[in-house]
Amino acid sequence: MMQTLVIMVKEPRPGRVKTRLGRDLGMTAAAWWFRHQSRALIRRVQDPRWQVVLAVAPDQAGLTSRVWPAHLPRWPQGRGDLGDRMGRMLRAAAPGPVCVIGADIPGIRPAHIAEAFRALGNHDAVFGPAPDGGYWLVGLKRARPVPPTLFANVRWSTQHALADTIATLPDHRIARIATLNDVDTIDDLPMTKRGPRAT
Repeated sequence: MMQTLVIMVKEPRPGRVKTRLGRDLGMTAAAWWFRHQSRALIRRVQDPRWQVVLAVAPDQAGLTSRVWPAHLPRWPQGRGDLGDRMGRMLRAAAPGPVCVIGADIPGIRPAHIAEAFRALGNHDAVFGPAPDGGYWLVGLKRARPVPPTLFANVRWSTQHALADTIATLPDHRIARIATLNDVDTIDDLPMTKRGPRAT
């Protein structure tokens, strides 16, 4: 069975992506960061062990965009909140395990993705937690249909997002893998971390 990795990407237009980061850096610089971060991530996680699919937004612009690699399949994210869009991707993939990640997590490596798919060998769902209470990866084994209530009433962009999502998966065996940071503000950027202290 095929393993599918879905990467959620948005057209990197100033004012449309990473707006909290844009308030610190400027909207153009934030969009530039997102474009280069996304492209580097997509390059890095392509692997023969899984099929990479780009879930694009906005739908029309994303399907025809020249920003993203032309050889990868693209699916429109469609309407709704993050849960509606991720649920659509989890249901649309070919039979087999599916993981969904965001494009704004600089720390993701192929080993993390491999770990997530391994966890789905003996779990129904897997999450890659973020320190803020959200998560950078969600995956389902899909040995049974995706629950219709998945992502219902999740408080997105709060410290409750992971706990709320897990609550929509009763009677599922759930695994957690490495905790990684996403980038929302200038303080989250790796290059802004302070260097070693002077002695």
